[in-house]
Amino acid sequence: MKTTLTPASISTARESLRRANAAFARSYPGESPRRQPVHVVYGGAHLFRANTARKLGDLALTALKEYAPDAAELAHGLGLPQRGRFAQRVYGRVVDKLEREPVEDLRIDFEDGYGHRPDEEEDGHALSAATELARGLEEGSLPPFIGIRVKSFTEELFDRSSRTLDLFLTTLLERTGGKLPPSFVVTLPKVSLPEQVAALARMLEVMEAEKGLTPGSLGMELMVETPQALFDPEGRLHLPRLVAAGAGRCTSVHLGVYDYTAALSVSAHAQSMLHPACDFLRDVVQVSLAGTGIMLADGATHVMPVPPNKAQGDEAMLPTQRRENMEAVHRVWQLSYRHIRHSLERAWYQGWDLHPAQLPVRYAAVYAFFLEGLDAASRRLKAFLEKAAQATLVGDVFDDAATGQGLLNFFLRGLSCGALNQDEVLATGLTLEELRSRSFRAIVESRRGRATGG
Repeated sequence: MKTTLTPASISTARESLRRANAAFARSYPGESPRRQPVHVVYGGAHLFRANTARKLGDLALTALKEYAPDAAELAHGLGLPQRGRFAQRVYGRVVDKLEREPVEDLRIDFEDGYGHRPDEEEDGHALSAATELARGLEEGSLPPFIGIRVKSFTEELFDRSSRTLDLFLTTLLERTGGKLPPSFVVTLPKVSLPEQVAALARMLEVMEAEKGLTPGSLGMELMVETPQALFDPEGRLHLPRLVAAGAGRCTSVHLGVYDYTAALSVSAHAQSMLHPACDFLRDVVQVSLAGTGIMLADGATHVMPVPPNKAQGDEAMLPTQRRENMEAVHRVWQLSYRHIRHSLERAWYQGWDLHPAQLPVRYAAVYAFFLEGLDAASRRLKAFLEKAAQATLVGDVFDDAATGQGLLNFFLRGLSCGALNQDEVLATGLTLEELRSRSFRAIVESRRGRATGG
């Protein structure tokens, strides 16, 4: 067959394309294979103790026992599907999670959850929180993910924020002999300028060098709470530049939906996770960071599930008061459930929790979401794996790995948070070894090797 193009005639274009493809692959490596927690619990630094996660779990279990003592009550309180044993499956897994690992991610907060205090007081809390974190690391009582949120790097607050960070990290590393908790991050709120991110990155770099830490071991996450974080003054997408200013340290971006809507002059009574402005925020952030491996976390329901009536001394509450409490907590639980489902359906798999009584709802919503999609996802992934194997056997290239990875991620997320168990995941035809690889492409290549005898 006759052709016109030769390697020499297109060599310049080919080399340019090769460099561009390589650069694109570096910028957009795809979704991170790392585990992503389903939530992050924010609590004031002055309240943090080494056993805070367990205490939150105990309070969550107490709330569950009080306001949803069985699966039927939970289904009624949240509006869960009541077909078959669905509610029992969700309920059992929620109880197990609260007993075993009640908090997946925790942020020791020196910002909104802490407030503005005298310098001496914040200095003291920076030291005490770091000491408690070191004790928790030694005792093994910390959640799998943890970090600290400092104040913003505005001109007004930079000195206070940087001093708190310095005191905290210096004390922590002295108490632990230079060890960091796994997945430790520093959260920078109200980010609007690349220079704010670069300043934090430089501080973490200096701390690593001075304390003998592995370069890059101090991660950071950014909070998007202002319109200026989305677009620069010329109207260009700003968030990629903010992330890039972290010099590879940024692992996550979290949304502050109430500060964001307030910056848009949304009235306080209309501010909500479901406000249209929040969906715009979610969409822009997703489009800005899709394929980069940066994890995303949504905001929190700001209405707390607090009962209106409390027992007075040894006097028991009246039945009407207990009923009022149940109805009030259920109303807030239903609101939280709708918010979490709204986020999950839009591929926001992590969100904030601010109160221990929110934890049962978080896990119930997440588990219901995964269990509802389990059968269909199992069939799709099993068929996908078979299709991939057949394609490799006949010598074709199976290049739809992105869809396969998306299905695999469904099971990885569900398994890591306790929504799914190992048997349910392996029913797809995956092996434990394949599951641990966390890569659909690696699974296909491994099966190709076995099929060809390689």
